[in-house]
Parts: sequence; C-alpha cells; structure tokens
Amino acid sequence: MPGALVHVVVILFIVGWFVPILALFVSSIRTQADTASSGWWMALVRPDLSLQNYALAFDQMNIAGSLGTSLAIAIPTTVLTVLLSVIGAYALVRMQFAGRTALSLLLVALLVTPPQITLVPLLRLYNQVGLSGSIPGIWLYQVGFTLPFGVFLLRGFIASIPKDLYESANLDGASELRTFWSIVLPLSRPIMASLGIMAFLWSWNDLLIPLLFLGGSGVSPPITVNLAGLVAQTTQGQGPLMAATFLSVIVPLVLIVSLQRYFVRGILGGAVKG
Repeated sequence: MPGALVHVVVILFIVGWFVPILALFVSSIRTQADTASSGWWMALVRPDLSLQNYALAFDQMNIAGSLGTSLAIAIPTTVLTVLLSVIGAYALVRMQFAGRTALSLLLVALLVTPPQITLVPLLRLYNQVGLSGSIPGIWLYQVGFTLPFGVFLLRGFIASIPKDLYESANLDGASELRTFWSIVLPLSRPIMASLGIMAFLWSWNDLLIPLLFLGGSGVSPPITVNLAGLVAQTTQGQGPLMAATFLSVIVPLVLIVSLQRYFVRGILGGAVKG
C-alpha cells in the first residue's frame, strides 16, 4: 500500500508539472480569436490550430536571433564551468599546496556572496577594458559566480572516490594528469552532467546580467531579455508571445529530460562515502 501511494503521488506531481507546459504549447498554436474568447483547454474540444504564431515570432520578434544569442552564452558558460570546476575540485582534494584550506574557506564565502554587489564595479571595469556589450564578458561573469558552487559540488564527489584507486594508479606509475584523465573524469561524469544541467539552466534563464552587459550593443538580445520586452508590448497579441515563450522553455526541457538519469546519479553519487 505505501508503495502504491508513492506511485500515485509521483504521477500527480508529474501531471501537475506537465500541465502548465501543455497549456503554454496549446496556447501557442491557437488563433488569436480563440485565445481571447476561451481558455486553452477548449482546444482539446474544438481544435482549431495554426502555426501562425510561430511564424510571427520568427518574422517580427527576432526570436531566431535571440535563441542564437542565448545558446552562444549558455553553451560556452556551461563547458567552462564544468571543466574548471572539475580541475579545481581535483586540485583541492588530491594536491598539497600552501593556502589550500584558506582557498576552501574562500569558496564557501563566495557561495553566499550576492552577485548583485559586484555589478557596478564590474560594469566600470568592463567599460575600461572593452568587454562591455560583448558575449565573452557575460561568459566571464557567469562562470566566475558559478565556479565556487561547481568546485564545492565536485569536491565532495571526488573526495568520495576510494583511495585504493589512487594508490593503484600510483603503483602503476600513473602521473597526476593520467590519474585525473583515466580515473577521476570517467567516475565524475554523472556529477559533471548534473553540474552542466544546472549551469546551463542558470545561464539560459538569466535576465539581469545580459540586460546590463549587452544593453546598447548590436548583438541580438537573449531570449529572456527579448521576452521581457515583449511582455510590455501588446501590438502582436498573446499568441506570438506564447510561441516565443514555449521556444524558450523547450530547449532546457529537452536537456533535462534527456540527461535526467545522470542528474539523479550525480546528485546522489557523493552521498555515500566510498
């Protein structure tokens, strides 16, 4: 009986999580008149569907350019965050160097440091060095403030790897680089995938940083900035806005669904020592 109850609760949770996405998708393929006159669920009774809203979103709202900018920001940010995090975590776990304890405490302190307090100084610095209005400037900012969490997360996982594996590698004459490449990286794939999912979602959904650091440039605004501007406009109606919103949701949704097994394994992987 308890097992059946758990299954029912999980099914209800999945349905409750999926209904808003279904509502958004159905609203994005309904006509303007139907959207204004009835709720989205009426499309299941009287389907009158069209892709006109998506055509308007691409033709008049520059959604293609916004999606391209969001991908150009999120993908490099994710790759750099995961790569630097696993290198830093391995160094803190396996390498002996002066200041390692102080560096670990600094990472914990950075986890609770609000990024907003650095906006004004970094904006001034970016203006001086020519990074303002550029995508690489956003990479540096997002990677810099995601890296402490990534190192903290991966450090716990790498520390849980049995020491026997490291000792066996040392007996076989493996260098630190070889141990890192042949043992640590393969075992850390689940937690690296988990960190990659979180870093991608944080970067993809970020509104404040692209709005400030890309404002006034000739680069197409990311999808979050574009949607924030479209919400204040009513000239195109709700249909194209729903279509643009669904396109902004489907990319991270596909990523989560395709990598969910790695996400769960990665989060739970460091829970048991050894």
